[in-house]
Amino acid sequence: MSTISPTRSTHDHGTKADADVAPGEIAVGVVIGRASEYFDFFVFGIASALVFPAVFFPFMDRLQGTLWSFALFALAFVARPLGTVLFMALQARWGRGVKLTISLFLLGTATAGIAFLPGYGTLGGTAIVLLALFRVLQGLAMGGSWDGLPSLLALNAPKDRRGWYAMLGQLGAPVGFIVAAGVFAFLYASLEPADLLSWGWRYPFFVAFAINVVALFARLRIVVAEEYQHRMGELELEPTPVRELFRAKGRHVVIGAFAALASYALFHIVTIFPLSWILLYSQQSIVSFLIVQIVGAFIAAGAIVASGVIADRFGRARTLGALAVGIAMFSGFAPTLMEGGPVGQGAFILVGFALLGLSYGQAAGAVTANFGQRYRYTGAALTSDLAWLIGAAFAPLVALGLCANFGLAWLGAYLLSGALGTLVALGINRAMNYKS
Repeated sequence: MSTISPTRSTHDHGTKADADVAPGEIAVGVVIGRASEYFDFFVFGIASALVFPAVFFPFMDRLQGTLWSFALFALAFVARPLGTVLFMALQARWGRGVKLTISLFLLGTATAGIAFLPGYGTLGGTAIVLLALFRVLQGLAMGGSWDGLPSLLALNAPKDRRGWYAMLGQLGAPVGFIVAAGVFAFLYASLEPADLLSWGWRYPFFVAFAINVVALFARLRIVVAEEYQHRMGELELEPTPVRELFRAKGRHVVIGAFAALASYALFHIVTIFPLSWILLYSQQSIVSFLIVQIVGAFIAAGAIVASGVIADRFGRARTLGALAVGIAMFSGFAPTLMEGGPVGQGAFILVGFALLGLSYGQAAGAVTANFGQRYRYTGAALTSDLAWLIGAAFAPLVALGLCANFGLAWLGAYLLSGALGTLVALGINRAMNYKS
């Protein structure tokens, strides 16, 4: 691999030259890995809003069926931290390559299992139990898929460009959503409703399985390469015992999870929740709305890139704080926009995606420097897991349940709570760093 650039010449004693891995190739690995994972999760999320209520909960009214589908959607985020802990133990014993291979094959198997799963009409309640099981396996696999490349990228990036390199991995989110939404839009436009609910919805899960296989080999090529293993060892990017991590750095895990709360709260509010609301309470075409969301995802991708430039100029924590204020302001207009028909709902999606891109671009690892080298690998993984669990896991379920029963004003309240969580966490982090 031509990824190594010597940092000093070989000494007379014959010692092997130290080497740095190229940030550009690390970034490619991060984007490939994250895009495949996000596609997998967005396929399940979109199906939870559009398909699963009719396929797995036909004995309920549409609202209740959707709420139960969103409850199953959340299971993966509950299982994810458990997967991280389990697979960290596997890595400590058998290595990063074995861990990644097992986790991604588990993710692919669970995804393929969903694709072949008969609906309630065939298996009855067993179908729901199996769907929940496959979803938990997806979450365990997602936790196990942590390869440390984002941390390696951050530590190898030039100090004045860390915001730029940090945002590269976040591009996997809009890429994954664009592909997932595009596949569902094509199926909705091409198939009769009966065919879509019978067999058409399965195709995105087959595609997800194929993408996982390709992503597995692309990521393994990087993480098992000798220079990457050597560099990760130098930087102590290896698992540490979870108990030790929480004894030494537990407060930083919590602060890191809440620091990204505004972004993670917004994440599923502009992607999954609106689809359920449009299907339940609007006459809009699902295909047209998916196209608007795809446009929004392209805007989010551009905003993620812009976040790298902004963060390198003003600082990552300041950027996150400023965007939390922006999301808080957006929360005041969100209910009105969602009640404003196709034009207002389109504006909600486009503005929401723009804010999401700007904030999410810097949401990962903004405060992971607090862990130091020894605890960074495990600390960064669990911080991300908890951020997803607290901010995003139950967002579609809570938002739809509150808004359907008490009005769309609760949508704004949910977003506002996330923004306040971010501002409080960043304030505490700043105060702690100032004292130290």
